[in-house]
Amino acid sequence: MLSALRRSVLCLMLSVGCALPAAATPAPYGETANIQARQIATHFPGRMIGTPAEMLSADFLRQQFSRWGYHSDIRQFHSRYIYTSAAGQKSWQNVTGSTVIAAHQGKAPQQIIIMAHLDTYTPKNDSERDGNLGGLTLQGMDDNALGLGVMLELAERLQNLPTRYGIRFIATSGRDEEQPGIRDVLKRMSPDQQQNILLVINLDNLVAGDRLWFNSGQNTPGSVRKLTRDRALTLAHRRGIPASAGLQSSDTPNDVTPFDQAGIPVLNISARHTATADALKWHSVKRDNPQYLDKHLPGRIEKRGRQVVSVLYPLVKELAKGKA
Repeated sequence: MLSALRRSVLCLMLSVGCALPAAATPAPYGETANIQARQIATHFPGRMIGTPAEMLSADFLRQQFSRWGYHSDIRQFHSRYIYTSAAGQKSWQNVTGSTVIAAHQGKAPQQIIIMAHLDTYTPKNDSERDGNLGGLTLQGMDDNALGLGVMLELAERLQNLPTRYGIRFIATSGRDEEQPGIRDVLKRMSPDQQQNILLVINLDNLVAGDRLWFNSGQNTPGSVRKLTRDRALTLAHRRGIPASAGLQSSDTPNDVTPFDQAGIPVLNISARHTATADALKWHSVKRDNPQYLDKHLPGRIEKRGRQVVSVLYPLVKELAKGKA
């Protein structure tokens, strides 16, 4: 359950932050997200957990954060998953994943986490490998280069903003291997550090869906949903952005699931995969890349980056500023 302190802090964050003047922006919304996402997808395909491409992409992210003045480092964690051969033989695959963490310090110990998984899909059996699902050539623009691009743009825009509450950016691996990266992040936190997390914002699969979805965690109290999820929905509608809100499904675990299970408020942002997304297919090497998406969903990558940043940047500013 959320503590009374955390509820009061979130209320204070929103009520005070709304009256603050907007800061100058370095470029049009979404421009940095688009550029960074295309670089990541093009230069680091096959970012499977534990591979050289994953480690190189992690170092790229660390360098971007450092360039904007953040203290940033890379942590490694160990995990494994089961691979099944065509003959049905199962074997454990041991991997060492990467987590990039960058910190924007606030005056108070409480913090907001903004995160996106940096890895692409790892085939779990011969059928997936032979079907070109995941693997060394998957560029993963939707899953999840644009999520990383949006996170980087938010970091760039927030770099010089004095805040009461800290902001931590996390990019990690193991999205489809039961979230070992996120579980490692949580395991390294003390109970007090977990208690000081006011909100976790997760960015994933932002391109192909017809509309944005802002989903709160199953264990996020209604009062906090109003301050975070519902506020994001209001900002989206004011900008004419098609968007809906709901609860994160307990049947489809993702990167926010470990935080939700720990009683930490979460806001998961994705694009709902409806009719338009049928042109993409999950983890497809042939389809989840900038070239295919630009042809079949022209302008979508740039538009979706612009939409998400235009909602999240003012929301995070409001929440992080709190009481001066």
